[in-house]
Amino acid sequence: MPDEVALSRRRLIKLGVASVAALLIPGAALADEWVRLTPGTPQRSHRARRTNAVYHPPQAPVARSTGYGRSLAVYNVHTGESLNTTYWEGGEYIPGALHEVNYLFRDFRANETRDIDPRLLDVLYDLRLLTESAKPINLVSGYRSYATNAMLAAQSEGVARHSMHIEGKASDIHIPGVELRDLHQAALSLGAGGVGYYPQSNFVHVDTGRVRYWG
Repeated sequence: MPDEVALSRRRLIKLGVASVAALLIPGAALADEWVRLTPGTPQRSHRARRTNAVYHPPQAPVARSTGYGRSLAVYNVHTGESLNTTYWEGGEYIPGALHEVNYLFRDFRANETRDIDPRLLDVLYDLRLLTESAKPINLVSGYRSYATNAMLAAQSEGVARHSMHIEGKASDIHIPGVELRDLHQAALSLGAGGVGYYPQSNFVHVDTGRVRYWG
């Protein structure tokens, strides 16, 4: 199918700053192989307290300004699916890759998708380079439907009722091998949007809204 063809064309990451020949997923909590974004059809890889205060950090060097293709490797901790794709190349975002991202970042509880803000992918791309990680970003939460967000908000005070997740502009993440506090500081240094720190839940929230921080 077209999606599978597009996915196979972008299996290798092309990081201009760090030439990464192999992306590894260590530990029993992660998948042993890359998984197609079609449930049940795995593809083995050959690589194997809240505040509204505004934070104004010094602007970090933006890695994506180098002009190279931008690639991401992401592992969805809930579905066990992984994506390794080049989503920007030749001065433009690649529609097929964005479609793959939308599916991986979907609300798995409601099985609903929404277009993910490409700027969020740029934030994740920069974070991966700033942390000098060759490992996939672990996605804890991407898009949430209104129903799912309302359910989570009722269960926890840490979930905003008008979350950026609903708009496809937020993700909760961690990166294997990267200390959470270091990932948090890297996110703050970008000054690219909202940053939330959740050490007890082991993730950092990043979004493309106004610059602010909490945690």
